[in-house]
Amino acid sequence: MARLDGKVAIITGGASGIGAEMATMFTGEGATVIAADINQDALDKISENENIHGMKLDVSAEEDWQSLVEKVVNDFGKIDILINNAGVTSEKPITEINYKDWEFLSKINGFGAMMGIKYVAPAMERNKQGSIVNLSSVTAQIGMGLNSYSASKGSVRAISKAAAVEYGKRGIRVNAVFPGVIETPMTKGLKSSEGQLSQINALTPLGRLGQPEDVANAILFLASDEASYITGAELAIDGGYSAM
Repeated sequence: MARLDGKVAIITGGASGIGAEMATMFTGEGATVIAADINQDALDKISENENIHGMKLDVSAEEDWQSLVEKVVNDFGKIDILINNAGVTSEKPITEINYKDWEFLSKINGFGAMMGIKYVAPAMERNKQGSIVNLSSVTAQIGMGLNSYSASKGSVRAISKAAAVEYGKRGIRVNAVFPGVIETPMTKGLKSSEGQLSQINALTPLGRLGQPEDVANAILFLASDEASYITGAELAIDGGYSAM
């Protein structure tokens, strides 16, 4: 039996990068995956895969979440798994940050995860079971980057703990993962990435940068019934960087 047989999973930011890696991995383990993303071209491409259904979603728009959850429940009957993966980043230092920068990152990284829980948890509650995994960042655990990105990912950390307590007695598990630097289109696009990535790589005990499958494998475990007694947990996926 595959690890996610019969499960219905929503993966935000599911059409590219880590999200696409998870979508492919989850279907290989028997799940039906809704790859929710704002990029229509990427959605069209990933929807060519069997059992991956691309659906448009702006995670910062509450009405989008409401419509998405209603459609998924109507089409597939339930929601077993939610992966709050969609996110944006920024390198702006504190001396250059203004309110618009703060608002942009917070509404996608923080508010987006909160709205996912708000609308998906009631659907899970009807079946008295579910698994939610939120993607935070190593920057929410250590002093790394005094900027809007770290702050927004710190909110994901707090949301995850509170949601684990709120929904545990209703059969819903909520965990958070904290990736280090993972080689994706988002990190490759950072203006100062070449020097920064080399420096981080040199300081990482495992001696390499992370790959999307490193994150996807860890999340697959937390999403599956193998992790049935794990909630409120924080899992660093950073090659040991945060242990330094």
